[in-house]
Amino acid sequence: MSRLTKLTLTEAKLFWRDPTGWFFALAFPPLLLLILGSVPAFREPDAELAGLRVIDLYVPILVGFVLAMLAISVLPSYLATYREKGILRRLSVTPVPPSRLLQAQLAMGLAMALGAVTLVIGLGVVVFDTALPEQLLGFLVAFVLAAASLYALGLLVAAVAPSGKAAAGIGTVLWFPIMFFAGLWVPREAMPDIVNRVGDFTPLGAGVQAMRDAWSGSWPDPLHLAVMAAFAIGASLAAARLFRWE
Repeated sequence: MSRLTKLTLTEAKLFWRDPTGWFFALAFPPLLLLILGSVPAFREPDAELAGLRVIDLYVPILVGFVLAMLAISVLPSYLATYREKGILRRLSVTPVPPSRLLQAQLAMGLAMALGAVTLVIGLGVVVFDTALPEQLLGFLVAFVLAAASLYALGLLVAAVAPSGKAAAGIGTVLWFPIMFFAGLWVPREAMPDIVNRVGDFTPLGAGVQAMRDAWSGSWPDPLHLAVMAAFAIGASLAAARLFRWE
């Protein structure tokens, strides 16, 4: 077993020991889908939503919820806490470089995200008869870019936060507007045009809309893909420049 695999499994064990983290990242999105689907009106086609049901709109939104929770809230808090406690500094004198911890955190987060997303989509299909993405390749491209942009932002938060509590605070401040423009409280289809236009230039607003387009069978809008790519590249470069292991 490689060092990276061992470290990833260790980080996964530590993650599971934190009930708050795994509940909100993995259990809460499927639970929220079940709660929303229990509302009869949300299971009826709505003419104002182009004949879609509210529950149909919330599946890609909850996919974004999973990514945002793991990337913006969980990852920065863990890494900043490790720096604060000197764990990264101690790793620097072992055969395992500190960068392996970063890779392990990313691998664990993506694995958790894929598991939670699969559960959300599967529950939607089985319980509420929601459709699978018609444009599968477009959905995968949108999902990967959304994950890349959000994890890059998470690394940027981890780079500048002086402590785990500070990282959690910054992540929370970022999480609420990111999820607002993604449509968590009001689906994007029901938002005013000006709000949607602003949301098109946020990483998850663009991501949810790109996944929504793929769900309906269209290729995601190049603007949305470009916005996510720009956030992924820009935040990654800033995080690499600012990140400190000690």
